[in-house]
Amino acid sequence: MKRPILINHNREKLLNALVYFSKNTNLCGKTKLFKLLYFLDFIHFRETGRSVTGLDYYAWDKGPVPQDLFHELKQPDKDLKDTIALLKQSDDEDDKLCKVIAKRPFDPKYFSKREKKIMEYLSFIFKEALAKNMVEITHLTGTPWDKTMKERGPGKKIDYSLAIDGSKGALTSEEIKERISEVKEVTQIFEGR
Repeated sequence: MKRPILINHNREKLLNALVYFSKNTNLCGKTKLFKLLYFLDFIHFRETGRSVTGLDYYAWDKGPVPQDLFHELKQPDKDLKDTIALLKQSDDEDDKLCKVIAKRPFDPKYFSKREKKIMEYLSFIFKEALAKNMVEITHLTGTPWDKTMKERGPGKKIDYSLAIDGSKGALTSEEIKERISEVKEVTQIFEGR
């Protein structure tokens, strides 16, 4: 007997978020892209108890970095190669500056209205922003990156629950825990555990 499969569209969401941000912001290099993904995931988590892309972020010197994506960009899988290209712009003392170029159209079907609204908002706010300014924003006192650096140290995974801040529209920590528990329960049901 075949068990039902819980469909997870995190990879499709990630690839399409890369396309969306590269097409809807200017000066979109790797660092800016990483910050946009971070804001997307942490804002969505604060409001719903789950991230959009499923990425884990780590507290690096230049702010939160989706470490797996960072490494994958060096040797991209076929689907990532078919989605974006990195066009070398210039050399910087720390890293080669690259522009992210979309190689295919954005497919909105994988996103909820809330997710699309957050992407639109971020693209509007950061359309002309430089990566260095976005890094400064992630370093502000009290941000999840700041808390992780102070409490756990550099290179450590940033806990999504640090996005809970009591702001308007944010879930409480109890609501987040309940939603995470519900997701685990549904996953176990679909996996037949």
